[in-house]
Amino acid sequence: MSKQSKRLEALVYHAKPTPGKIKVVPTKKYATQRDLSLAYSPGVAEPCLEIAKDVENVYKYTAKGNLVAVISNGTAVLGLGNIGPEASKPVMEGKGLLFKIFADIDVFDIEVDTEDIEAFIATVKNIAPTFGGINLEDIKAPEAFEIERRLKEELDIPVMHDDQHGTAIISAAALLNALEIAEKKIDEVKIVVSGAGAAAISCTRLYQAFGAKRENIVMLDSKGVIRDDRTSLTSEKAEFATHRKIDTLDEAMLNADVFVGLSQPDIVTPNMLLSMAANPIVFAMANPNPEIQYQLAVDTRDDIIMATGRSDHPNQVNNVLGFPFIFRGALDVRATKINEAMKMAAVKALSDLAKESVPEQVNIAYAETKLTFGKDYIIPKPFDPRLIAVVPPAVAKAAMESGVAKEPIEDWDRYKNSLLERLGSDNKLVRMLMGRAKTNPKRVVFAEADQLDVLKAAQIAYDEGIAHPILLGRKKVILELMAEIEFIADDVAIIDPKSDKETKRKNRYAKAYWEKRKRQGVTIYSAEKVMRERNYFAAMMVNVGDADALITGYSRNYPSVVRPMLELIGMADGVTRVATTNVMMTQRGPMFLSDTSINIDPSAKDLAKIARMTSRVSKMFGIEPVTAMISYSNFGSSENPRAEKVREAVAYLHKAHPEMIVDGELQTDFALNQKMLQDIFPFSKLAGRKVNTLIFPNLDSANITYKLLKELNNAESIGPIMMGMRKPVHILQLGASVDEIVNMTAIAVIDAQEREKRMPKLA
Repeated sequence: MSKQSKRLEALVYHAKPTPGKIKVVPTKKYATQRDLSLAYSPGVAEPCLEIAKDVENVYKYTAKGNLVAVISNGTAVLGLGNIGPEASKPVMEGKGLLFKIFADIDVFDIEVDTEDIEAFIATVKNIAPTFGGINLEDIKAPEAFEIERRLKEELDIPVMHDDQHGTAIISAAALLNALEIAEKKIDEVKIVVSGAGAAAISCTRLYQAFGAKRENIVMLDSKGVIRDDRTSLTSEKAEFATHRKIDTLDEAMLNADVFVGLSQPDIVTPNMLLSMAANPIVFAMANPNPEIQYQLAVDTRDDIIMATGRSDHPNQVNNVLGFPFIFRGALDVRATKINEAMKMAAVKALSDLAKESVPEQVNIAYAETKLTFGKDYIIPKPFDPRLIAVVPPAVAKAAMESGVAKEPIEDWDRYKNSLLERLGSDNKLVRMLMGRAKTNPKRVVFAEADQLDVLKAAQIAYDEGIAHPILLGRKKVILELMAEIEFIADDVAIIDPKSDKETKRKNRYAKAYWEKRKRQGVTIYSAEKVMRERNYFAAMMVNVGDADALITGYSRNYPSVVRPMLELIGMADGVTRVATTNVMMTQRGPMFLSDTSINIDPSAKDLAKIARMTSRVSKMFGIEPVTAMISYSNFGSSENPRAEKVREAVAYLHKAHPEMIVDGELQTDFALNQKMLQDIFPFSKLAGRKVNTLIFPNLDSANITYKLLKELNNAESIGPIMMGMRKPVHILQLGASVDEIVNMTAIAVIDAQEREKRMPKLA
């Protein structure tokens, strides 16, 4: 994708279908006049009077307790500098989005049109009654230091400047673990800090809080080493001025144990690394281009422990590991501030979490066999689902112990469970799928690449590094569409099955097809004829190994596309029935629904097989399946054969696969409502568990349900995912959206990755 095309894509993303990235959603009923009279006049007067009697009631009757202000004046925005308050608004909305999806915290972004410290402080203080916490963002130094200090002193709600403290907290956790691996002590190591802005100052202060010695630290700004004989230093820089008579980064790096970069790209040379002490720790955190490129650094020294701000290398120092969870913990105990004890608690929680066994869901997300504490894993991954149940409790406990918590937590198990429930509203699965696909992209045939939406999806897959697309269709049309959307990729193959240029390949495919089907009535002539059809041609590409996976079905009805796939590719060994599952991104988390596309009226044995296949797909995503077999009846309440077959399927699974968490037959509301199920059917294997997989008794019910969820609740759908095929073949629903096609491409790549793992290794 060209630079201009990426620019337009970013602009369209922010502008369509609704400008911006966040909105306000009501949390109460508002359908009737009674509802409205309670929400506003006259009912609203009652909570107003209660708050007037005791201002602390504002947390009981309003959203204040879960509402954070993200406030900026736009003076130091990302790498863009002083661009002003209005121009900073997209960044502040983005920060609000991260608060919501990682910690379920609501945000109003506030852009303040002043660079005057006093005016800014006055503005924040005047609006503070609205909020449970204040996140200061993108305010230039040194003003940021004074603004945060004053607001922390003068307000009784948590205030944090994430630019200062976010990187400090995450990098401090990484540093503690890196020092442990390097077998070095923090009070003995020599530390070089490149950069003297808000983040660098805060990082260095926090390292000192954990034991780093002032005399062992050298800090540099754009003028070189900050020495105590330099004039006109700010008070923050003077705090770290060294008495050593050195001027350059080269000199500072000699025999240093730790380098912390928050400055400019490519300022550290291999010779500088070689001059460092044994087992050097290098945090090159300039973003997107670090102070030294990761590969160059690890090639230069094999004993280096390296971290960057980038997601495509090990040990990403990412602020999203910190600020959502720190504010979550602070809000949940109604802390009056975020103090040093709370920040240090977050550091320790992150540090300790990296040493624990990593859930398979995280290994799968990052395509790792097993992430373990070591040089390439010193800090948790952003997609680790344990973060929300580990960091907020640590912060909350520190707030309580340091005397700043107004609402102490008494039942910690209940609190941790409530945090995990919040995670259910955040659908991280898509991001995890994309990340995993990128680790080992595969060759994916797009059988209908002359359709604009399919080509757009192929372009995204190519640009994001999810897959290596192979574009099938009318070449002239594909090239015209590529020019229209500025899809520039010389290394992407374009193949027209009907072109005479493909005769040699078609004949090869036809012969292979004929050899396989010559005793089922297929002649060489008929084999050559069908190879002009894109779905047969694409299927043979996958069959003979010219491609790894296949995406088709955008413009044709499902049965007509399934037929050639079953005929040419066929079912996997031991499979007698193929099926499909759809993953629905619901507010309670991902839900697997089967069978949504193929089996019209499956038998009891078929249902059991579908449940088993769905279970394997769920595990492929790192999700332990909890399966309900759905019916219109509950545990024998009906003797109708339609209910009976579901009971038979469950009985078979209980006997043949007792390790599966599956039960039924169950009505959908009982399956999804834990309290109802526990109260009425406490004997069920699903009692007390959160169901994430539904197996429907027929195609009608499954297909109708997933499409209702998709259209009425705006639930994102991934699927239908083909189960039981011999090769990675995935068929879209007619008219699938670009996003759905991209998601299915990631699924196809992961499917190919999994099959590659299972292939016997050649000696």
